[in-house]
Amino acid sequence: MLKDFRQFILRGSLVDLAVAVVIGTAFTAVIAAFVADIITPLIAAIGGKPDFGALAFTINGSHFLYGAFLNALVTFLIVAAVLFFFVIRPVNMLMERRRTEPDVESTTRECPECLSQIPVGARRCAFCAAQVEPVAVASA
Repeated sequence: MLKDFRQFILRGSLVDLAVAVVIGTAFTAVIAAFVADIITPLIAAIGGKPDFGALAFTINGSHFLYGAFLNALVTFLIVAAVLFFFVIRPVNMLMERRRTEPDVESTTRECPECLSQIPVGARRCAFCAAQVEPVAVASA
């Protein structure tokens, strides 16, 4: 039983997941601080204090506090925008520049009749039996 437990704990995907959770938690704190200390004051300077916490309405004696929901929604949208524009896009651009592997050529193509995927060198579609022109395959 201990051997199985040790094997489970030392499984690569479990360790990767644990590292991702720890890094994600730390990164959440960084993004939250960036939004709270830089982005929110910029929005407040432009459009006034962005706090909807006091907004509410009453129907038949029931009090609905929707201001806190609006605060959470605005915070989520701001965090998502900051994450996308300041992290995701720059990292994607950096990864595209640093990409070293060549483009992989596809071994299939689309049948012009039924639009299914067929091998590049095929002369007849295996799905609809239509005759297709073979494409010359470049040799390495």
